[in-house]
Amino acid sequence: MSDQEQAAPTRVMAIYAHPDDPEFFSGGTLIKWGLEGKELIYVLVTSGDKGTDDPQMTGPRLMEIREAEQRAAAAHAGAKTLIFLRYADGELEPTLGLRRALTRLIRLHKPDIVVTNDPTTRWSANGGINHPDHRAIGDATLDAVYPSARDRFTFVELWRDEGLEPHKVKQVYLSGTLDPNAKVDITGVFEKKLAAIYEHKSQVKDVEGLTKRLRDGHDPAFADSRVYTESFRVLTLR
Repeated sequence: MSDQEQAAPTRVMAIYAHPDDPEFFSGGTLIKWGLEGKELIYVLVTSGDKGTDDPQMTGPRLMEIREAEQRAAAAHAGAKTLIFLRYADGELEPTLGLRRALTRLIRLHKPDIVVTNDPTTRWSANGGINHPDHRAIGDATLDAVYPSARDRFTFVELWRDEGLEPHKVKQVYLSGTLDPNAKVDITGVFEKKLAAIYEHKSQVKDVEGLTKRLRDGHDPAFADSRVYTESFRVLTLR
């Protein structure tokens, strides 16, 4: 086993479709890892330019607002690297072009852990329909992690022309999953997660109602109702 494989994970890349996805899906976990000293890299594939019902708003203006909100939210976790790819909101597909873009970022930043959406989640446990962008980004990210980022001759121009060596991610954390195999206790950073979510002012219309739902969302598996967790399907790559 190499030294790299033995070393504890120190670099995390969160790849999500929209600003506010990192906070809602895995905000507590990212904050916890940031406090532990892990380097956090946020990749937002769209800038949420469709996320409004205001007829006076424009896509470019909303994009600017939501990118600023995401920067403020990520600061609660100590993330200093934010990358906005600015694909069209609501139109994501797991294309080769998107896979290549994500492969490039994975090879460039070399994360030990990648966090993204579970692409198999078509609907939520409470009966809601999962956003198609969430499924698309999960598919594209998994394909970028394996085999594209690992294999030298996949998107060979990344290696040949840019000098980006292959990189093997150690673990993938799939959020929003209906089939979790791991939980992260975020009780100690729950208030910080709420503060990060509230930075998304353009999206959080009913602060009181959202706060109640989030506070009521403690983990029923624990007798202590004050325990909050985030669930993931964790894939460990060999």
